[in-house]
Amino acid sequence: MSALNTFTIAEARDKLRAKEVTAVELTQACLTAIEGADALGAYVHKTPDLAMEQAKAADARLAAGDAPDMCGIPLGIKDLFCTKGVDSQAASRILQGFKPEYESTVSQNLLDAGTITLGKLNMDEFAMGSSNETSVYGNAVNPWKVDDRQLTPGGSSGGSASAVAADLCLAATGTDTGGSIRQPAAFTGIVGIKPTYGRCSRWGVVAFASSLDQAGPMTKTVRDAAIMLETMAGYDPKDSTSADIPVPNFEAMLTGDIRGKKIGIPKEYRMDGMPAEIEKLWEDGTAKLRDAGAEIVDISLPHTKYALPAYYVIAPAEASSNLARYDGVRFGHRASLAAGDGITEMYEKTRAEGFGPEVQRRIMVGTYVLSAGFYDAYYNRARRVRALIKKDFDDVFAAGVDAILTPATPSAAFGLGEMTDADPVQMYLNDVFTVTVNLAGLPGISVPTGLDSTGLPLGLQLIGRPWEEGDLLNTAYALEQAAGFVAKPQKWW
Repeated sequence: MSALNTFTIAEARDKLRAKEVTAVELTQACLTAIEGADALGAYVHKTPDLAMEQAKAADARLAAGDAPDMCGIPLGIKDLFCTKGVDSQAASRILQGFKPEYESTVSQNLLDAGTITLGKLNMDEFAMGSSNETSVYGNAVNPWKVDDRQLTPGGSSGGSASAVAADLCLAATGTDTGGSIRQPAAFTGIVGIKPTYGRCSRWGVVAFASSLDQAGPMTKTVRDAAIMLETMAGYDPKDSTSADIPVPNFEAMLTGDIRGKKIGIPKEYRMDGMPAEIEKLWEDGTAKLRDAGAEIVDISLPHTKYALPAYYVIAPAEASSNLARYDGVRFGHRASLAAGDGITEMYEKTRAEGFGPEVQRRIMVGTYVLSAGFYDAYYNRARRVRALIKKDFDDVFAAGVDAILTPATPSAAFGLGEMTDADPVQMYLNDVFTVTVNLAGLPGISVPTGLDSTGLPLGLQLIGRPWEEGDLLNTAYALEQAAGFVAKPQKWW
């Protein structure tokens, strides 16, 4: 039998039910793997005692025959999710020592299904970043390596991607505001789905940009993503943006039959300077879907070129508003004050010490675009552009297109430190293929489909109709089957 921590969710579920393995054994295998993987920086708060306690409870539930599909599955939880009694810092100094008295709805849904929490996973501070280099804990590292270069696992869900790719958990939670599930999934050779906005509750997830944030699973296979998303999703009256829509059995929809489906190829995603390897990957993916019986159609999403500028007005604006609550008064870090300092100095010093440079940059940009005299010129204009981007997608889907195929990222994983010293805009360009999905509130999934010339994984993105995650997952399943991607990183950590 292969190492237990390398199982997929589906494999582990079946073996748990067949009594070939126990939840305690699965959990112990993951904890052992975690202990030997500090070099990856994926876990920032480990919870081995809690995990073993939950594993024993899962085994009892399995023995009693009262076990949902996810029962006994060891997971890593992104540090953006509030977890009761466990440090939840959003990778920021300003939330140092914060242990919530409550559990986020998504992580509670998973716990109710009998999952096991192995610990909290690294990420970019407040989910602001594309390389996991803005974390107060230091960066997570991609388990894939070329020569001696240490590579980014992507961001902001970098710790989640690294942990899943390195088999430090069977799956992990992520969040996606502009590509933060799909880009790291592509960089590490795993599957990541960002559901339709409102499919998963945002309650208890530390907010970055409230109209864009969405939780989703990061898994080893498309089937695992279907199983885990069904458990994570569902209506939550505590989240005003949560949709009261039934959650289907996504796994049952994985037939692999996409005959007659219309797959759109947007001409606007063919960008100047796109690497030949990404172009070829896209063409190969298109051919695989055509061979599977899909109809390939050229489409136009004319407002795509305005997506990044609109996103980098809307997201910082919402962040500056959301992050105003962190003041050092009620929880988290509070700066030391000098004699004579008042409350204003306390706020200023606490926020200056508590927020990292990238978060400060985005708060300042956001405050600027919301300020009197600039609100209409920037924020309102960006909102109008967002409406046009959403209409582009609506028009394409109304014309009969079932899904859209694009690259997930403009390149394979880059080296740590290679972009942080450059113009921040260069880092922002990593989100070029993913932000439109968040602006339009659509579901999108990244599927690993090949390796570049140096042996690093590359992913393709499928974008689906709103609330049609089942169809999207099935198309992704067909692509995954055709691509036959089975490569794993060679252990060096």
